[in-house]
Amino acid sequence: MSGKEWWRPEVFERRRPALLARSRILSALRAFFNGRGFVEVETPCLQRSPGLEPHIMALSTELAEPFGTTTQRLYLHTSPEFTMKKLLVAGMPKIFQIAHVWRDGERSPIHHPEFTMIEWYRSGAGYEALMEDCADILAIAARAAGSRELRRGERRCDPKVRPMRLTVSQAFFDYCGIDLLATTVDPWHPDGALLGEQARAMGLHIGDGDSWEDIFFRIMMERIEPNLGDEVPLILCDYPVSMAALSRPRPDDPRVAERFELYACGVELANGFGELTDAAEQRRRFEADMDLKERLYGLRYPIDEDFLAALEAGLPDCAGIALGVDRLIMLATGMATLDDVLWAPVAL
Repeated sequence: MSGKEWWRPEVFERRRPALLARSRILSALRAFFNGRGFVEVETPCLQRSPGLEPHIMALSTELAEPFGTTTQRLYLHTSPEFTMKKLLVAGMPKIFQIAHVWRDGERSPIHHPEFTMIEWYRSGAGYEALMEDCADILAIAARAAGSRELRRGERRCDPKVRPMRLTVSQAFFDYCGIDLLATTVDPWHPDGALLGEQARAMGLHIGDGDSWEDIFFRIMMERIEPNLGDEVPLILCDYPVSMAALSRPRPDDPRVAERFELYACGVELANGFGELTDAAEQRRRFEADMDLKERLYGLRYPIDEDFLAALEAGLPDCAGIALGVDRLIMLATGMATLDDVLWAPVAL
């Protein structure tokens, strides 16, 4: 959909069925969470720290106090995560939020600079509980859309079937013949040369300056992700711990973290964690991520000291997840792009 004159009736009419389905899906999602004892919350979009993932870019603004006394730089959040975790510390055990979030430099058939995310947290639960939530949500969304399947082009996925589970290391072996964990003997300093050697053996171009992370992402995007979530949904779980800055290591294998992603029709829908609760370790990871961001992009976002203070005060054992609502609606309605399921696009 072109962003120009989207409001013309003859243009809008093509999208109307999907948009009405969007409304039904959002109502069904709210009913799902309300029926399971979650409380819907709302948190500010303007934050001192937008989210600290190295490869996600934020939008900033200047906030002026009355009478022009002072100004401060704030960011539109890339996720409501930090503030929602503060609510867990405050004593809210099960919360969800349907939030608008912003990410700079993202626009494609499955990316948009402003999009809708549903994020939820369970205190006293592990990330397996979130996997069960995801399975229920896929079926609910398809039913609300009046569809028996999730669709993208010629690809199909049955939302009524519980997702199959596949570890990241097994996916690398199954699709590429790569022993990923052999390259992570030191979990926080994985061996880029060894992974690069295995990647070259399967025909991928690896540059001399490519890091382990660069090679990991290239293999994921080119050889693994396109295969995920056909016929049945797929949960890709147990990421290398260096790829999961906000999640805790698995107690039985410190090389991997309690992180998973949900896929259908080759599209990533959700990213979930068994949450890290150690404030000192979280600070170390944030600083390492900002060092990487500065090295790669010349940018450094401020760390949310209030968030770290909340962790220090006592974040309960919990699990949390963010799911891309627009992507879910796109698959449930069989539309081709995110723009097709937005009431109005961000103007080009």
